[in-house]
Amino acid sequence: MVGSGVITWLRDSDPALRWQVERDLVGEPPEVWAATRAKIATEGFGARLLALQDPDGQWAGGAFFPAHDPEAAEEAGQPWTATTWTLNSLREWGLDPAVLRERRTAELLAENSRWEYQNLPYWSGEVDCCINAWTVANGLWLGADVTAIVDWFLAHRLSDGGWNCEWVEGSTRSSFHSTLNSLKGLLAYDVATGGTDASRAARHSGEEYLLRRGLFRRLSTGEPVAPWVNRFAYPIRWSYDVLNAAEYFRRAALFDGAEPDPRLADAVELIRTARQPDGRWLQAGRLPGRMWFEVDVPAGLPSKWLTLFGTRVLTWWDSRGVSPNN
Repeated sequence: MVGSGVITWLRDSDPALRWQVERDLVGEPPEVWAATRAKIATEGFGARLLALQDPDGQWAGGAFFPAHDPEAAEEAGQPWTATTWTLNSLREWGLDPAVLRERRTAELLAENSRWEYQNLPYWSGEVDCCINAWTVANGLWLGADVTAIVDWFLAHRLSDGGWNCEWVEGSTRSSFHSTLNSLKGLLAYDVATGGTDASRAARHSGEEYLLRRGLFRRLSTGEPVAPWVNRFAYPIRWSYDVLNAAEYFRRAALFDGAEPDPRLADAVELIRTARQPDGRWLQAGRLPGRMWFEVDVPAGLPSKWLTLFGTRVLTWWDSRGVSPNN
């Protein structure tokens, strides 16, 4: 599936990426990849972000946007340095949450951090589906009570089965971006707690919204919903593409003990087509905006993160021998 040269290249990386290669692609025993994972707190990307945490528990002084940063207004794109984006990175990289729990991060954020929207308390969430999904995942990870936000998702699911962050502006049709991010939050809840009948039903409804569309097609015409469906980029942030979505379905299927849904087949082939002859995937143009530091390569170069994700999805799919006719 993947050549030894690609594996060697992938293993020559930050601990945040390397432990996943060891566990998911190489099949190292737990003591090996766990030892690498533990290094996230003391080496590389993870250690650098931990060192940037403010005394009040936040990063860059804000919940979703940096505080008191007049230069940011002059720059292109959303700044990615504030608390929510930093917690997302640390959690997705696999940092042991005990590191932040020892710092009382959840408690400090409850005391000091407010959403830019109506000054709402951090762990209460706000009105944006994507923000609320990340808050659920980060809260569960750090030990905060986010049950009320999970209930909010159940109440704000749209009639077509998914979610849209523009619901507050009157939108009644679900969004690919918002639905996928909402699903990630609900999956985190189900994994951490076992879920409820209601949370599982909402998650499966959102999954069905995407599956009915093959992860990238308009239900009305069968045409791709937009050019971004196969533009793969890391860091992912909030944006949708079929690799991001397929990686979600991989994790959800493993948790549910389910086989891959055959309706993923065309999306998986888009992922396979994007693989270069040497077994790597290239970085596309990322969302612009200030970062603390670079964690991947510029556009057009082989990306270790995308190669990890793409290889992991294809290995999962191909190992089960799924075809559209199964």
